Amino acid sequence: MIDSPAAVLYGRRGWLAKECFDRVGAALLLLALSPVMALVALIVRLTSSGPIVYRRRVVGLNGVEFDAFKFRTMVADADRILALRIDLHDAYGENVKLRDDPRLTRAGRWLRKASLDELPQLLNVLRGEMSLVGPRMISPDERPKFGKALERRLSVKPGITGLWQVSGRQELDYVARIALDLQYIEQGSLWLDLTILLKTIPAVLTMRGAY
Repeated sequence: MIDSPAAVLYGRRGWLAKECFDRVGAALLLLALSPVMALVALIVRLTSSGPIVYRRRVVGLNGVEFDAFKFRTMVADADRILALRIDLHDAYGENVKLRDDPRLTRAGRWLRKASLDELPQLLNVLRGEMSLVGPRMISPDERPKFGKALERRLSVKPGITGLWQVSGRQELDYVARIALDLQYIEQGSLWLDLTILLKTIPAVLTMRGAY
């Protein structure tokens, strides 16, 4: 791993520092936010039927797939609804996101706006599958959208937050999201990570670009 593309990007010392920062940061955040996560879990359980945590299959470092954890924000049969509704399926295929998604539960819509649904991904960071800061996580079927840039895109771990989070979130079209992913990889540094983390706080509190 010390000779991985990520190590080359950050420098060996920088890469090790980022790895330590991710693991320690995720552990501390899990401890600090455990009451919030317990409350969110209770809200999900009481307001809709189905599992509390949703596992989303995504592509990680070097193309290795893993399950990213999220608090469930949709009805239990959301995938079936998407498959049956051609209008929804086509719109989702274009941007991998739906505005006014009818599959969202009432509590889930608020959880997404507040980004509280993403808190379980701190476990993915602890497991070494994600970083606190990085490009967006992508599903396996999104890989063709990156074309020749796919290998570069998969050279670093996806992040809970990143340039996309502080640059408009869902207001950005898919082409802009790809550009920001690649920009982060080209400019990656610990200083950039810290800057993004600081900018994430007001972006989340104001719910700017979230839906």
